[in-house]
Amino acid sequence: MTAIPPSSRRGSQVIPYAPPAWHCDHRLAIGGILLSSLITIVLGFLGPSVVTVTLGPRDGSLLPPWYLPVDVDNPPNEWAVTIAVWVLLIIGGLSIAIALRALAAGWRPRPRRLVALGVGLSGATALVPPLTSADVLMYAGYGRLQLIGQNPYEITPADIYRGQFDPVMKWTERPWTDTPSVYGPINAWLQLASNALGRENMHDIVFWMQAFHLIGFLGACAATIWIARGDRDRLNRAVLLTVLNPLMIWGIIATAHNEAISVVFAVGGMMLMRRSGFGAGVGIGLAGCAKLSIGLWGLAMVWAYRREPKKLALLCLGAAIPMGLAYGLWQPKALVSVLRNGSYVAAGAWAQPVHTFLSWLLHDANAAKVVVGVLSYALLIVVAWMLSRLLPWSAVPGLPADADPRTDPMTVAVRTALVLSTAWLVTAMYTLSWYDLIAFIPLGMLAPSLLDRLFLWRNTFLSLAYVPGRVVDISPQLDVTVTRVREMVSPTVQGLVLVALFAWFFRHRREARQAGPASLDSAVPVETSEERAESAEQPAIKEQRAADAGPSS
Repeated sequence: MTAIPPSSRRGSQVIPYAPPAWHCDHRLAIGGILLSSLITIVLGFLGPSVVTVTLGPRDGSLLPPWYLPVDVDNPPNEWAVTIAVWVLLIIGGLSIAIALRALAAGWRPRPRRLVALGVGLSGATALVPPLTSADVLMYAGYGRLQLIGQNPYEITPADIYRGQFDPVMKWTERPWTDTPSVYGPINAWLQLASNALGRENMHDIVFWMQAFHLIGFLGACAATIWIARGDRDRLNRAVLLTVLNPLMIWGIIATAHNEAISVVFAVGGMMLMRRSGFGAGVGIGLAGCAKLSIGLWGLAMVWAYRREPKKLALLCLGAAIPMGLAYGLWQPKALVSVLRNGSYVAAGAWAQPVHTFLSWLLHDANAAKVVVGVLSYALLIVVAWMLSRLLPWSAVPGLPADADPRTDPMTVAVRTALVLSTAWLVTAMYTLSWYDLIAFIPLGMLAPSLLDRLFLWRNTFLSLAYVPGRVVDISPQLDVTVTRVREMVSPTVQGLVLVALFAWFFRHRREARQAGPASLDSAVPVETSEERAESAEQPAIKEQRAADAGPSS
């Protein structure tokens, strides 16, 4: 996968990238990404197990997902498939970390090859059944409710299948079968469309849901890559953190979640920040019609236009049109429903052990949830403020070299989106690994920072927490093991991520004080075009230049 940029050619001599250490070896990174995806595909192809969802009879359908004939009396060993998922997630997280280190050390791959590999792995993963999450079955159930004339924001699949036979809703799984839909109208329309195309066959409905999610994911990645196209280093970074990121391929494609449906519209709006305030508003408005949490990006866009009243007004108008039509006219009850997630405490999050302790201390789980909620919102504000002071100002590609990135609406919007998304993700009571797509997208558009490593740690262990991730019968021994990972290991890592952010901030303040009192009130560092060019040089090129210059006097 190694490619040689023009700057690494000296006459007819080509200086290839030579990894200085194993943790900077691009070959190891690409091999790990491939292995992680291969394990995913094999697990899905083996058919229903404790980690692979059961889709019901195929009824002669030739459509994906494809898997081996089901042997209900001899499913794959629960320990083998669970450990295999843990292994693929750890390999995936380590592989991206190594790839990013290789980029920093001078690896310059061809972006098109990386993109093609990512698209191929994502597409292949979508051809097997979803793993570790039965959420896609609930999406199908909500679409089925609409198809038979019911409102998924008012009633649940369990309300139907408990009283009558339904060929689709009978395959939905706990624990959300008694919960009305918490998804926006656009996701509801896609759920309805999948049911209309798949008819009464859950297998085919899931295929169409996976197809829509794959299109959304690839579209969001393509838009991110398009934004980063003006800088080859940033472009490679964008590819590795989005379309070739095994953690996101797992979280969005392998587990068939709908996170990318909102993000693809949001990135589309972000693409227009330098051109059209109204177009950017329409994009973020459509994103909010899929999932309301993407509104954090909307706030980032508002902040970017705060000194341009006309563009700000157009942004708000553009966002109001789809939001008003979707939530105001078509489905007013959806707005109340989609806010429901904020009242849950997720196992695997930092808040879970805190809530457990406070419930024991106060003898009241609801009171404990209120306290944790207040703490969560307070932390969100504090972490957002800290990140606004910490995150370096690096221009999103496409800005003239002599321009100040702090005056560029796209750079301000992307940076602020990362700040707000990070603050929300790491402090929320209810947070899941696939939510991290809204952070990996802006991370790919900006220069490297400590957030790269923190999100890889966070996402890997939060993903591990939800394996098997389904309410299915497992042995007591496996149940104890996965419970410890979910309720002890993952919350500890999530807490350490918060600690690392605070440590980063206080270290930054200490270094600023040592630099002088004036630096305390100065803005965070701004990366110049010269610094970007210097940091992009391969170590081998620098050594060659030093040798050509001769010994220093």
